Amino acid sequence: MPRIITEDMIEQATIKLLVESNGYNAMNCFTPEKETLPDGTGRENKKQVVLQSILFKMLCKINPTIPVATIKSVVETLRHTPHTADLMAINCTNYQMLRTGITVKYEVNGKQESNTLNIIDYKEPLNNNFTVVSQMWIKGEAHWRRPDLIIFINGLPLVFIELKNSNILVKNAYDKNLTDYLKDIPYLFDYNQICVLSNGVETRVGSFKAGYEHFFEWLKVDSEKEKPNREQIKENGISIELLINGLLKKESLIDYIENFILFDRRRTKIIAKNHQFLGINKAFYSFVNRESLKGKLGVFWHTQGSGKSYSMVMFARKIKHKCAGNFTFLVVTDRQDLDDQLYKNFLRTEFIAKDEDVRPANSAKLREQLATNKSIIFTMIHKFRYDKGKKYPILSERKDIIVMVDEAHRTQYKDLAENMRNGLPNAQYIAFTGTPLLGSKRLTSAWFGDYVSEYNFSQSIEDGATVPLYYTKRVPTVELSNEFLDSDFSEILEKDNLTDEEQKRLENHYAKELEVIKRDDRLETIAQDIAYHFPRRGFLGKGMVICVDKFTAVRMYDKVAHYWKEEIKRLNKEIKTEKDGEKRLELKRIVDYMREVQMAVVISYEDGEEEKFADQGLSIKKHRDYMNAVDDNGFDLEDHFKNEKHPFQLVFVCSMWLTGFDAPSVSTMYLDKPMQGHTLMQTIARANRVFPGKDNGIIVDYLDVFKYMKRALADYATSEEENMPVKDIEKLVDLLNQAIDNTTLFCGSIGIDLNELITKNDTFKKLDLFEGFANTILQNDEWKNEFKVYSNTVEMLYESLRPDIFKMDWTNPLKEAILYLRGIIAGKIRPDKLEEARKKIDTLLDQSVVAEQAAVYELAKHSKEIDLSKLNIDELREQFKKIKYKNIEIANLRDYITKKLEQMLKKNLTRSNFAELFQNIIDNYNAGGSTNDDFFEKLLEFMEKLKAEDERHIKEELTEEELEIFDLLRKEKLSAAEEKKVKLAAKMLYETLTQKKSELFVVGWHNDPQPKERVKSEIITVLNSFLPDSYGRDVFTLKSNIVYEHIIDQAITGFGWIAS
Repeated sequence: MPRIITEDMIEQATIKLLVESNGYNAMNCFTPEKETLPDGTGRENKKQVVLQSILFKMLCKINPTIPVATIKSVVETLRHTPHTADLMAINCTNYQMLRTGITVKYEVNGKQESNTLNIIDYKEPLNNNFTVVSQMWIKGEAHWRRPDLIIFINGLPLVFIELKNSNILVKNAYDKNLTDYLKDIPYLFDYNQICVLSNGVETRVGSFKAGYEHFFEWLKVDSEKEKPNREQIKENGISIELLINGLLKKESLIDYIENFILFDRRRTKIIAKNHQFLGINKAFYSFVNRESLKGKLGVFWHTQGSGKSYSMVMFARKIKHKCAGNFTFLVVTDRQDLDDQLYKNFLRTEFIAKDEDVRPANSAKLREQLATNKSIIFTMIHKFRYDKGKKYPILSERKDIIVMVDEAHRTQYKDLAENMRNGLPNAQYIAFTGTPLLGSKRLTSAWFGDYVSEYNFSQSIEDGATVPLYYTKRVPTVELSNEFLDSDFSEILEKDNLTDEEQKRLENHYAKELEVIKRDDRLETIAQDIAYHFPRRGFLGKGMVICVDKFTAVRMYDKVAHYWKEEIKRLNKEIKTEKDGEKRLELKRIVDYMREVQMAVVISYEDGEEEKFADQGLSIKKHRDYMNAVDDNGFDLEDHFKNEKHPFQLVFVCSMWLTGFDAPSVSTMYLDKPMQGHTLMQTIARANRVFPGKDNGIIVDYLDVFKYMKRALADYATSEEENMPVKDIEKLVDLLNQAIDNTTLFCGSIGIDLNELITKNDTFKKLDLFEGFANTILQNDEWKNEFKVYSNTVEMLYESLRPDIFKMDWTNPLKEAILYLRGIIAGKIRPDKLEEARKKIDTLLDQSVVAEQAAVYELAKHSKEIDLSKLNIDELREQFKKIKYKNIEIANLRDYITKKLEQMLKKNLTRSNFAELFQNIIDNYNAGGSTNDDFFEKLLEFMEKLKAEDERHIKEELTEEELEIFDLLRKEKLSAAEEKKVKLAAKMLYETLTQKKSELFVVGWHNDPQPKERVKSEIITVLNSFLPDSYGRDVFTLKSNIVYEHIIDQAITGFGWIAS
């Protein structure tokens, strides 16, 4: 999208599309002053976020049989939501009310009536009122805020839209705007269901409390199988258009609000992603047309990590809510951990209650429950066992039983599934799977029908629902025969606790192969490799070591623990002899990390295990005690592993935690167990979850099992490359080489030949080249930002390849040149270590001043106070004339000003006009409105103004803190005597509040009405005693409120003397 397109133009185009193409109403609430009422909304004050008149009108329309007086009472309740610190709890309660309505009681002809008052008409979506509102000021405790657009449905603010200019990253809308609104006007989100962030080029959707990494695209309108051309969408700037015509279409939006939002334990809000919304609706319409499908609703394949388990809840919930009937959902799995996970998902999202008996203990109980009308039952397939030779009895001939089978490709198509079919001949069957059907495709299709929804690995990665996976083969690989991975053997190994018969088969038939895998010298080598590899990775996520059996898991733990200690000793010796300072720091970082890491074995319990392990020369007791331990906060080992901040980083397993387990920070899997097909794909998917800072997952393959996956996929798909869930790490190397080439080409396009850095032998000439290239890149912000993107990509890919790339025969001197040049620029213009500060100061600084990415070569932090009084501006002016690389000098000065301005804004937020002036100077330069010399001169002139402002408190005979209060209190046309009184008022207020700080400013005071009232009262008392008489009632009230709101803001943001 061209730069000439402004944020206002994007806003107007969005409104136009909503109104003209989708039939929305539009309301512009612009007023000359933010305090002005009326503004067209019908609000009584600007803290209110509900459009009262529209709400009343629509509730009367939707609920014609309910008395007007009752509706008025409900409206009063809805517009005065009691506010607490727990915004998620409020939002959850309000969502349940939005979805199911409110039970109201009223009197008709002297008789007490009870009815449900609906807030939204879900049966007739077009019967609701959709209004897009712009320019609506909302008053917060400390700040006024004006969101770009809010979509109100029946007068309630359900959709928040924040827009940015096309040249500003969408993430800025999250970091700055959404974060600030949640802090300053949290009540806007009491009813919020969807947040939209867009710059026209890119659009993201998420829930109001989600991390940015969980905001997702909405580019598919009709099918989850669509493959949107992202480059074309960006070029044409139509991402917001696709969202509007997809999700924000009236019928779709009402459907989404009703059926595609969940709360997990009322603490986490889960909203469906694009592929889930489209896929679940396909499955739902398949159910609606079940008669014609003869009970085969289809196969729902959504790859692991893309939310399949929650999709199952949404599917069942939509049927229950939208279709008339007394349905029973039978959820069938073949593993205990999967059964546990699915039960917990349905329980935590309140589909069922905790005291409901929905998990029959045995086959007899299952048959008993199926004969009743329970709404849901959870079972494992083995409970359909029956006496051999006997036909399974009919349990129910009901047509309203819906059998939801998870991972149908494993055992569901065998004898037990036949029993299930015989027992429930008229039930509706749907299969949910996270992997393609592979060799069992025909059998599974015969049971369930064709794919009803398909969302494969590559689609999930492209959409950002999961991260890509790469595998690397590390020594010692073992070549396995085809027989070794036959279905019988792999099926036995899937189990954690083997029967005596299975153990005997394993030992007799596969003794030779097992001996090879479990050979002690081989395990020693692998343990040593893990101890080397794990602490040297780029992204230090959690790791899992997958072993062939329980005994080997314990052995491997012992061996890795041994080599871990040996590696620390070896590194400490190396640190003492290493002369290169940079290498020494890297070695110390590795040692520090290794000392923090905790490891554990996680395997299932079985009777007599202590004796069994003792027979193998192993002890299980300490591991079992650790597995069973619960800390003082009630957290167990699983909780610790799922907590990314906990030092439990590496787990040794054989079957547990490989399915039905979600720990997003897991990034590395060490695979040393024969696996094939679905089990292999489900196992490696533990590393494909989205997590901040995680660009991909790495699978270390010690058995070369991936060649069998390739063969299996070849039977399934026409394109192995597209459907392979994990790619060789060599592909990552190819991407790194491509990124280096792209960076080199970009540099060439702006007159920089990176190859010159390679061919020059003279160190001083090289340094001069680096300075010259940096000067070129800093010529304008667009080049600087483009180089930042290219060089960041190189660095990210290189980090992802660590430490494997160290042992590859890979060298590319251009990589070092790119990263060193990046470091040179970072040294001149400071890397992004001011992210937190940027969020807290005026938005004018966040577009081009401090929005720099982190650098490899990091400049030291400038935490010291910058003293402008020592700055000789005339000397700087003279030096600039002699400087060879003027762009670097300009970057230095910009950086210097930015840091000083941040420091000054922290002390006095009334200086925001300086931030605005600084931004105008930068914008004018970026637009080509001034030369380097002119730009530098304007920066110097600005510095002189900044210097005068920095010293103003001395001239006014006030401290910095008193000056800030004085600036807030001062009004126009003050006489000298009045100004003196205002200064005294500022002094006395500061003195009073600091003296009573421990009394007034208790922990969390700004969240509690009573302490807030005490602070406000103290401010009014002091100001009333010292402000001059010319401050009439209105001015006095205004100034008192300004000071009060400013103090609250300091407490919230952590800035200023109140927070110190």
